[in-house]
Amino acid sequence: MTEQSAPYMSNPRIRVLGVCPGKPGSPPFRIMEIDGEVIGEVTSITGVLEAAAARGIVIHDLDDPDVVRWVGGDKFTWRVRGGARRGRG
Repeated sequence: MTEQSAPYMSNPRIRVLGVCPGKPGSPPFRIMEIDGEVIGEVTSITGVLEAAAARGIVIHDLDDPDVVRWVGGDKFTWRVRGGARRGRG
């Protein structure tokens, strides 16, 4: 029998949560957390980098799962996905 180790799950300091539609006339945004604390809304990759830098965190690689966890889309997801689902049959 072969032993299997548990998969590695990183615990990054930064989490960028799924896209929210925002109010009419304002751009969609994502909620950003650092060390489990909600920092606020960000509307671009630049906003993520600026918010992290303001708290002393320098991000060299936005794709490194040990640094940033993207929830509900990757670093290029800044719009609300899809639309209304179609009914069945």
